[in-house]
Amino acid sequence: MASKVRLAPMNGVAVTVFVVCVAAGASVSMMVRNSLPLIVGGLVGLYMLFAIKVVHQWEKVALLRLGKYVGLRGPGMVIIVPILETLSAFVDQRIRVAGVSAESTLTRDTVPVNVDAIIFWMVWNAEKAILEVEDFMDAVQMSAQTALRESIGRHELAQMITERETLGRELQRILDEKTNPWGITVQSVEVRDVRIPQGLEDAMSRQAQAERERQARIILGQAETEISDKFVQAALAYQENPTALHLRAMNMLYEAIKERGSMVIVPSSAVETMGLGGMLATSAVGGAKP
Repeated sequence: MASKVRLAPMNGVAVTVFVVCVAAGASVSMMVRNSLPLIVGGLVGLYMLFAIKVVHQWEKVALLRLGKYVGLRGPGMVIIVPILETLSAFVDQRIRVAGVSAESTLTRDTVPVNVDAIIFWMVWNAEKAILEVEDFMDAVQMSAQTALRESIGRHELAQMITERETLGRELQRILDEKTNPWGITVQSVEVRDVRIPQGLEDAMSRQAQAERERQARIILGQAETEISDKFVQAALAYQENPTALHLRAMNMLYEAIKERGSMVIVPSSAVETMGLGGMLATSAVGGAKP
């Protein structure tokens, strides 16, 4: 976890009161030339040293009198009766961040993965967190790790990679239901990383590349089919209108020979069927040099 619970240590206020009491007793003892004020000042200062506790603004603490719960105290200065009264560990009520991980956990399609997640949680009821569970920080940590492993086993690898937000919301719901009786709420869970074995990653990369090649071939075949269909439609149109076929042939020939130095090879069958013999002869005579 990111932090641990804080116990009730000595604080600056208690130390200052102790020093003042001892100094005052020493001063009075010097004035009256008697050691009794020094002893009394030392005892009072020692009592206040263990009686005064300071609770931070974001903390709560439980007061126990002879082991029985009395109530919550803080924030601010708290005065207790030493020996008879004790304080529990200080409970931080700010939002906390905990990191959990699941290593080599099998997904629904039996793929081993390593998953890292971040949990944002806070104590909303310090009384329940202190009284209902022995160590609520370890409880949250273990519960989050168990819930993460269970959620991984219910999802396939593709879902975990593409639907991280859905996985995080599911984990948040599971953890919140479990920790609410402890006075703890889980605000959100974020899945940071999903790692798979290197060999499987290489295989998936090759599979994706093969899939892209397959799609490219399919698209090329569809284009060839569409082109052949257009050619069939054009052939039917030219079959019913020979004049249009001749005009098309003349246009193709013009486009081919309009550049100087170009050579056009036309099948003899095309020349005979389209009646281009005279036109070719005319083009050759026109291009000859004297």
